[in-house]
Amino acid sequence: MPNLVPPHGSDSLHPLLLPESERAEDLERAASLKKVAMTTREVSDLLMLGMGAYTPLDGFMGEADWRGCCENMKLAGGLFWPIPITLSCTQELGDSIGLGEDVALAAGDTDELLGILTVEEKYSADTGFECSHVFRTTDVAHPGVDKVMSQGPVNLAGPVRTFSEGHFPQTYAGLYHRPAETRAMFLEKGWSNVAAFQTRNPMHRSHEYLAKIAIEVCDGVLIHQVLGALKPGDIPADVRVKAIDALAKHYFVEGTVLQAGYPIEMRYAGPREALLHAVFRQNFGCSHLVVGRDHAGVGDYYGPHDAHHIFDTLPPGSMHTQPLKIDITFYCYKCNGMATSKTCPHEQNDRLAISGTRLREMFANGEEIPPEFSRPEVVAVLREYYDSEGRQ
Repeated sequence: MPNLVPPHGSDSLHPLLLPESERAEDLERAASLKKVAMTTREVSDLLMLGMGAYTPLDGFMGEADWRGCCENMKLAGGLFWPIPITLSCTQELGDSIGLGEDVALAAGDTDELLGILTVEEKYSADTGFECSHVFRTTDVAHPGVDKVMSQGPVNLAGPVRTFSEGHFPQTYAGLYHRPAETRAMFLEKGWSNVAAFQTRNPMHRSHEYLAKIAIEVCDGVLIHQVLGALKPGDIPADVRVKAIDALAKHYFVEGTVLQAGYPIEMRYAGPREALLHAVFRQNFGCSHLVVGRDHAGVGDYYGPHDAHHIFDTLPPGSMHTQPLKIDITFYCYKCNGMATSKTCPHEQNDRLAISGTRLREMFANGEEIPPEFSRPEVVAVLREYYDSEGRQ
């Protein structure tokens, strides 16, 4: 029987989603409680808590955990955790809530009730302190910084229990898998070593190359798609799935690839977010995480290999999931194939740089997309999407 990596900081997963038989009663009670309207990021964190992806957390962080997480990537008890998981509210609402009180957690954009928080602590978080440590900047042009700087002045902390997963299980049926489910899938396939490949884009040739490197050293690869809020212009998940299915069918050995999605919202925290991605991938059962160029970065806030280097700074035993650090990939015309600067000796003008941004530009400009950039079966799927309803 194959052995998967254990959940982070625990012998077992800690999903906070109530059994279906208990949800109706809590949902009815939640309707009578004071309501905290959550941001899209807070909703995504609640859903990750509910599915057990943030094991062993039992809710939103108190001040000691928040501060330790920001300062040295450790919770108050010493457990490694790289990014705060917090919930904020207005000063008026915070003042009205008593310690020990239960409050209803609602999606701010829909008012849907998703869970209940037992408030054990209220505190004021220094958002500048948080941003300078987590994002390495306080520039509000950074989307993650802007989100933190815009949050309410009071953080509410305590254990949560959730009774809804929002629209995700229905919208992404067949793709939305909880950590317990991916673990079962790996075991059924006989996989012990599994690499997670993070994506919010259809896979072009560089992505394909990264995934195949991972398969060379692991039993299989989990192509793990972001289902939370994305940036404008990103390809919808259903189109991504169709494109990745086409790629896997024609260019991967059968039984080496699994697709799944999860409901996180990107913070674009670069190196720190790469660590968070590794932590919760451990909960999904993955022994490795593919860390490529500028992982989870945005703009020019991080160097192309900062997410590689941060793993080297961690104390031994911080987590089980290990990075597969892979250099910038490209197509080399002289090598006649995909390569990195570690494997290709040729000049820059012999290399075709490949990126999702450039791929979108090519579609928008009506350019011919060469097979060195993206497989024709993938291009056909994306062409159909861009041509529908006159998208350019």
